[in-house]
Amino acid sequence: MSEWDRLNNELESLYQQGEYSRAVPVAKKALQAAEQTLDAENPALATSLNSLALLYNAQGQYAQAEPLLKRALAIFENSMGTESQEVAATLNNLAMLYRNRDEYAQADPLYKRALAIDEKVLGPDHPDVAVSLNNLAQLYQAQEQYAQAEPLLKRALAISEKALGPNHHQVAMSLNNLALLYAAQKQYSEAEPLLKRVFAISKKTFGPNHPNVALSLNNLAGLYRDQGKYPNAEPLFQRALAISEKTLGPDHPHVATGLENLAQLYRDIGHPGKAASLNKRAAEIRAAQR
Repeated sequence: MSEWDRLNNELESLYQQGEYSRAVPVAKKALQAAEQTLDAENPALATSLNSLALLYNAQGQYAQAEPLLKRALAIFENSMGTESQEVAATLNNLAMLYRNRDEYAQADPLYKRALAIDEKVLGPDHPDVAVSLNNLAQLYQAQEQYAQAEPLLKRALAISEKALGPNHHQVAMSLNNLALLYAAQKQYSEAEPLLKRVFAISKKTFGPNHPNVALSLNNLAGLYRDQGKYPNAEPLFQRALAISEKTLGPDHPHVATGLENLAQLYRDIGHPGKAASLNKRAAEIRAAQR
């Protein structure tokens, strides 16, 4: 096994555990090893660029991630062809970065191109097609285009359940997105069982203290808060915040989101002092990310 392979195995393990800050120096070493031993158009170099970019993206460091993804995309297009799976995956990653920055017009054509490649190369019922459908649907959801998003999410869910089984983390992703679509339209009775299933799958797949579990708790708590079920929501928000702080560090954008969610709850139940201190900390995190 080469040094690059060893570093990538370590990186994959840390990423799966949600240990993003610990994974970054490993990813940098892997990229350095690739640049020292491989030519400039080697797909393995693009893989290392993608890996480091994904870690930056997961930590909200979008400015660091963007040039890495663009470079990886160019390498994959030249070495693997413009309609390869590697190109589709990198297009999805770059589009996700733009979506996270609310640059929807830049994300849209990238997501659509990735979906078209996946359907052509893999066939319409492949799990990677479901991922691309989910991604495009999330872009529509972010713009409140629910009628466009819903059929994509239902198709993605059907593909994932058939191909991967009912308890796969990719199924949880589809369920979560569909639940959020229903919640945004105040269809709470449709959303709640989906979010409970997401939490169960995430906890079983990743363990109780993973960022994905925090996300599922936040979403379920938000559903309860929106219905005025505050005693149900508060402990879930608190638990989600604790997991995010532990796994992502105190200054991550997801921690800011958790603080803002809890602050909104405290405002709703008449505790403005508690809300103000949480919002102050969240604002400091947001300001540091700019």
